[in-house]
Amino acid sequence: MSRVCITGTRFHFCTVVVVAGFLVICARLYFLQVLEAETIAAEGHSVRKRLVPMEPKRGDILDRNGTLLAGTRSRILLGADPAVVDLEETEKLALLAGMLDVGFSSLKAKLAPRERDGRPVRWVPLAEIGEDLYASVEAVGLEGVYGNRRYHRYYPGKEMAAHLIGFINKEQVPVMGVERALNYYLEGQRGWLETEVDGQRREMAAFRERKVEARDGLHVRLSIDLFVQSVIEDALDELVDEMEPEGASIIVSDPASGEILGLANHPTFDPNSFWDYPLGNQRNRVVSDQYEPGSTFKIVPVAAALEEGLVDADSLIDCSRERVFFNGVNIPMPRDHRDLGTIPVRTVVSKSSNRGAAQLGMLLGEKRLFAYADRFGFGKESGWPLGGEAGGDLPEVEAWDGYTISRLPTGYAVGATPMQVHLAMATLANDGVWIKPRLLEAILDRENVKVLDLEPEKRERVVSKETARLMKRMLSGVAGPEGTARRAAIPGYAVAGKTGTSRKIMEGRYSSRHHVASFSGFFPASEPEVVITVVVDEAKIAGPAYGGLVAAPVFRGIGEQLIPHLGIRKPEEWEPFIVSND
Repeated sequence: MSRVCITGTRFHFCTVVVVAGFLVICARLYFLQVLEAETIAAEGHSVRKRLVPMEPKRGDILDRNGTLLAGTRSRILLGADPAVVDLEETEKLALLAGMLDVGFSSLKAKLAPRERDGRPVRWVPLAEIGEDLYASVEAVGLEGVYGNRRYHRYYPGKEMAAHLIGFINKEQVPVMGVERALNYYLEGQRGWLETEVDGQRREMAAFRERKVEARDGLHVRLSIDLFVQSVIEDALDELVDEMEPEGASIIVSDPASGEILGLANHPTFDPNSFWDYPLGNQRNRVVSDQYEPGSTFKIVPVAAALEEGLVDADSLIDCSRERVFFNGVNIPMPRDHRDLGTIPVRTVVSKSSNRGAAQLGMLLGEKRLFAYADRFGFGKESGWPLGGEAGGDLPEVEAWDGYTISRLPTGYAVGATPMQVHLAMATLANDGVWIKPRLLEAILDRENVKVLDLEPEKRERVVSKETARLMKRMLSGVAGPEGTARRAAIPGYAVAGKTGTSRKIMEGRYSSRHHVASFSGFFPASEPEVVITVVVDEAKIAGPAYGGLVAAPVFRGIGEQLIPHLGIRKPEEWEPFIVSND
């Protein structure tokens, strides 16, 4: 090279600069490739690596016949990466705009590159769509547009069995009912995908390291029958429209198995939009609300006195007595609605005599009365599987005052839930055997094959079969022409049951205008196939809201609709009888 035009000083200066620059680059490379190699490799690895969660599909909740009560729909949250979308592909953009039913210019504006806090925006949500539409979007082939799958819980029956099913809140947390109690089985197991992406956030499948598939949740089958559930909810709606009560509950079960066929409360809510309802509507009054049951409790002292051999159905009791000596104390008797005089025990039941029940309680004595009330399930939880259950209030004998022995047999001085009253009546229907309520039948796999039975049966004998059958005959008089529940009678069938009308405590005193009306019964009386309990809190009617006036007709309406559905025949017509000793 000729150095004619280059001075020595300039040449040496340029050489030094080039060499220095080269040394700086070498030093930087040494720093990056040797001293900081591990740190930089880890940072690059973290940028490329992606741990993609794979959500499982939640299991379904089904009724006893496999009808869907709660299901899961997959939804796609569609979005785009503005840094990747080519806005020059107008034909594809127009197709996408048409599919999403948005304006072309509006979509193009959403997809325009932008920055936030000095960084490019890499995700813009576009719409939430279904699987079919997402398949069409993918077919368009617009690079940078993709969706994230998520599952949406829905309840096709809306308010139907809401207090049993429960719901999933907006944070995808199960709040109550079966959704919460059996979440372990329903939720499934989340999967994940470990992979690497390129600079445009596209997966490089060759570098996929591990994929663990999500395991969808199992299905849960309940004992309830959707037809029975719809019948009682329709009956409840009619009751509310006619009498505008503060609250009401209805329970239907099979006495032989303890299976709950239907359960409903007023007020209720729609789990699809639970946020639109007051929080109190979510309360399952059947197991959470306590009240003084009144005359429905009288089955306890009557059955106990029969079981102990203190009386029989024809034993006479003087119901005109205003005071009775007990343990040396002259105790005033509760009042009856009219003077019944001296009547047999069977009439004490059919006429619902307070004084007759009180005297039976005194014959039993405090300890035996308490023991039988406990055995019938009062004052303790029944084992309701969904939680939220109140145990009731049955005070120990030591806590009784001087009037408890005469008030408890009439259904006062005791707090009970509708479920406790229902199970006590079902005990007599089941020949004296108390059965834990059964709601959860089985866990099913994705092919609806049973993999696990739920709720093992729990039985306890309370009274003998003979006592229970005698009680059935006596309780059938309650729905007879002279009984307090004439409106519960179903033509062609013998109905057995007991009305209840309890006064509520208002401002520290029992009110004569605020009542809880109830009727709990079963049919056919001799071979019961269904037990129905109706409890109505403060029905708005002219005059006292008696159980025989308010609740008994609801029992009858439900029973008449269940006869053809459950195939309930009339066993009274088929029972053999002895014509002669020959």
